Amino acid sequence: MSDVAAGFREVYGTDPEGVWAAPGRVNLIGEHTDYNDGFVMPLALPHTCLAAAAPRTDGVLRVHSGDVPGGIVELRVAELAPVAAGGTGGDRGGWAAYPAGVVWALREEGLLTGAAAGGADLHYASTVPTGAGLSSSAALEVVTATALSELYGLGLAPQRIARLCQRAENDFVGVPCGIMDQMASACCAEGHALFLDARDLTQRQVPLDLAAEGLRLLVVDTRVKHELGDGAYANRRAACESGARALGVSALREVEFATLDATLTTLDDLGVDDTVRRRVRHVVTENQRVREVIELLDAGDTRAIGPVLTAGHASCRDDFEISCAELDLVVDSANAAGALGARMTGGGFGGSAIVLVEVADADAVAKAVTEAFAAAGHGAPRIFPAVPSAGARRL
Repeated sequence: MSDVAAGFREVYGTDPEGVWAAPGRVNLIGEHTDYNDGFVMPLALPHTCLAAAAPRTDGVLRVHSGDVPGGIVELRVAELAPVAAGGTGGDRGGWAAYPAGVVWALREEGLLTGAAAGGADLHYASTVPTGAGLSSSAALEVVTATALSELYGLGLAPQRIARLCQRAENDFVGVPCGIMDQMASACCAEGHALFLDARDLTQRQVPLDLAAEGLRLLVVDTRVKHELGDGAYANRRAACESGARALGVSALREVEFATLDATLTTLDDLGVDDTVRRRVRHVVTENQRVREVIELLDAGDTRAIGPVLTAGHASCRDDFEISCAELDLVVDSANAAGALGARMTGGGFGGSAIVLVEVADADAVAKAVTEAFAAAGHGAPRIFPAVPSAGARRL
């Protein structure tokens, strides 16, 4: 906290009014289900985006990152406009578009009026790995909204903050993400995973004390991001929406696992493209996997979730087609070395995988994955434990 406050003083020449934190996340199970009104189960990481902030009175928003070269980005609150509306997205697609989008969303929803329309100075420092599928952008958005809510006495609840940040990313930045990442960053509790219904945002904090059970959840950052993934997220969402329309439902959440075979037959009879059919199958089975994980955790049988994680990876790889050679290599080499289960996590096409292991096996599994990457000619992955941590907060 002292470092980011000192960074603020160095950049702006005054003291910040406070320092806030919002975490990255890793998703235990429930991939690409949130924008289908389904179920997800993320947990917050100890890695956070920190923001030191102070209010302004001249309508200027100034943002600065200690992690990105280029100095202060200065914008006028009244002139913020998304790319689709002819604006620059705040920073012509750069990192500052995310905090600018949050301010725009606050303005558009009538929350920035009077003194609150005066702008702010913000300085950021983050330990959330970028490009790793661990929601560094959501952490940046949520910490911005949390800081501004307190600076201007808006009193926004964590769920409202998450919704505003999703709007910023969807409508301002132009990424059609679901609500999971922002909800995880805003609402997760230390020592728990967040079971979230993305339709009505009901949530339950599920205890997840892996250390007490002799278990560890490893995050394996492959350090790769394939260009194929740039437009593929929107394509996957469009395919899901196409499948829902063909079935006459508002979202794939409404398709029950028990009727999956009949649903797939219906899609065949309608002549629906096989790609859409497989996207539907992934979402329906993934929602069921979230339910299975919940039941196992509630029963105290955490080890038994391992095969469910691996099954989820197979679905992401084959039906949703969002994996890649490096992610498959993590899963295959980890399971071969004795992991209880593994799967890719996040949007896909690179980024990270998670591996559930016995504590006694953690080093050997990590070594096996690293050696498999070396043998395949890949750079060394970054491997660290996922410790369920707290959501957004003032420090």
